[in-house]
Amino acid sequence: MRILVTGASGFIGRRLCELLSKDGHELWALSRGNAPVSGCSATVVGDLGKGPPDLGGCAPEAVVHLAGESIAGRWTVARKSRIRESRVAGTRHLAEALAQLPQPPSVAVCASAVGYYGDRGDEELTETSGRGDGFLAEVTEAWEAEQQKLLPRGRVVSLRTGFVLGRGGGGLPGMALPYRFFVGGPVGSGRQWSTWVHRDDVCGLARLALAHAELSGPVNAVGPEPVRGRDFAAAIGKVLHRPAFLPAPAFALRLALGEMARELLLASQRVIPARATAAGYRFAFPQLEAALRDAFA
Repeated sequence: MRILVTGASGFIGRRLCELLSKDGHELWALSRGNAPVSGCSATVVGDLGKGPPDLGGCAPEAVVHLAGESIAGRWTVARKSRIRESRVAGTRHLAEALAQLPQPPSVAVCASAVGYYGDRGDEELTETSGRGDGFLAEVTEAWEAEQQKLLPRGRVVSLRTGFVLGRGGGGLPGMALPYRFFVGGPVGSGRQWSTWVHRDDVCGLARLALAHAELSGPVNAVGPEPVRGRDFAAAIGKVLHRPAFLPAPAFALRLALGEMARELLLASQRVIPARATAAGYRFAFPQLEAALRDAFA
């Protein structure tokens, strides 16, 4: 297929473009500049933050929509506005661009997030679980609502990703830094559930969603074995051969990072990939330690 990819130069996008190119697809990157993007044969210049781009020269048969402002860092009022607008308004502008095509794509696979579920303690969460509370939950709900408007007569899949592990980027290098100085340990109490996934499995689920005609709506792009925070910390320590017994106090994280710490670092989310499993997807990295070893390789 000819596939238009937004966010092609990002942490997930780079790897996904590499794999989709090997699958034989023709990839076009939507980018603010015209610099070549690895794995993509052409570039459409456009900024979803400013308005709908002209996609007439691309005529995509499918769309992979990964673009969005990073949620890492302290959430100021201005930062929260950028996070929301990059997702909600950006997706709306993409929908307007697709609506101008004589022949719209048949499928769109979009990035979403397990932030939809909010802080849910020990509750086991699947795609049928309701929306939680908080900024991320509200933004994700609005984001997915706009995604469903991308293709009024096509198929849309929203991949709700957890914490993504992989080589050369993502949030793992920052998380691992204290361990390298022998001061690593769990975040807060360590009792909260941590939902993780290897980047190759996010890409694998995106490829499944493109090909699986019966798959639509939300899909939890998470590993099959969520772990508690203390076990996540212990696994990092084991892989890096470092101690993992010095916790980062919750009050200090809230003081330093505010709302972001509460919703992203201290929230408990025990999310299960129910629909991926039902569709027959086989995880490349079903266990945390193996995923970490590959990410740190």
